[in-house]
Amino acid sequence: MLRYTLMRLGIFVGCLVVVWGLVYSGAAPRGLGASNGVWVVLLALVISAPISFVVLRKERDRASERIVQKVERVKAGYEANRSQEDGADDAARAQG
Repeated sequence: MLRYTLMRLGIFVGCLVVVWGLVYSGAAPRGLGASNGVWVVLLALVISAPISFVVLRKERDRASERIVQKVERVKAGYEANRSQEDGADDAARAQG
């Protein structure tokens, strides 16, 4: 998951540098007044999102598989704990 996050951040930073260069070279429009920084960041976000979606598809699938495996392990642990508690409750009822 950390790898996917870092790769996504890298794509965003790359887009940010490119957009920043385009805005200051005059190839892309500047924001209004003091909003230039916000404009550059938002434009970089809009550009990096579809790039990340396409380029990082395999890594995103790997990360989601790891998350599903962790969730399944936690569910199995809860189920095991619940069955142990049920067994203890049944034993207590049998004795008392």
